[in-house]
Amino acid sequence: MQNTAEQLLLFNPERNEPGDIPGFSVRVSARAKRLSIKVFPRGRVEVVTPRRTSARVVKAFVEENKAWINRARESFAESYTPESFVLPQRIDLATIDKRYIVNYQPSADTKTVRYRCAHNIVTLSGNTGDRDACVKTLKRWLSETARTAFAPRLDALAQRTDLAYGKMHIRLQRTCWGSRSSSGTISLNLSLLFLAPELTQYLMIHELCHGRHMNHSKRFWKLVFKHEPGYEQLDRRLGESWRDVPNWLGVY
Repeated sequence: MQNTAEQLLLFNPERNEPGDIPGFSVRVSARAKRLSIKVFPRGRVEVVTPRRTSARVVKAFVEENKAWINRARESFAESYTPESFVLPQRIDLATIDKRYIVNYQPSADTKTVRYRCAHNIVTLSGNTGDRDACVKTLKRWLSETARTAFAPRLDALAQRTDLAYGKMHIRLQRTCWGSRSSSGTISLNLSLLFLAPELTQYLMIHELCHGRHMNHSKRFWKLVFKHEPGYEQLDRRLGESWRDVPNWLGVY
């Protein structure tokens, strides 16, 4: 997936425009063939547009779909309450089938937070009263965990499918589960750790196939089908799986 999309904030997400159009951001995608809307768990709305789409067309599209947007936001709001944004005591990583207990050891001697992981126990020590510092440290641990877990899986899939790639990066993308650059670098979202293993495998196959076709053409999907015949159901599930990412990660 070529990383050519640019971000343009049209309307402040904290307010509504005249006509009660929900606030939203726009992502211009070189690969998009049509307008689409994504609603994220904390209510953020993103409109993905093809290049050279006018602001007038985008605004009209959002107006046309505002009832659906509001329903999606309300649905998320029922599950994502302020109480659910507390620091975790336990972390379940479904993709690697592991559960970790999180311990916090406060210390007045430092302003930083460190971690160590042993025997499925993640211990954070230091200024553990700083919630943001704890989350940042947990993200660092998750990134290392994802790198260790995903690299051999991606290599095995590349060999099995005979689809090569260059490098693998672990990121915390806000709008996608993964991407592939024109140079062959595959970026995987560390949030995949929280998903079912078959979804992570499908995402990897999807990005590997972009090495042959840097688009979503019929030829691309035919190649995906060759290596993952059940891709349509998996793709739908993947699109709904943001709910499986814990609130404390704060990516939305």
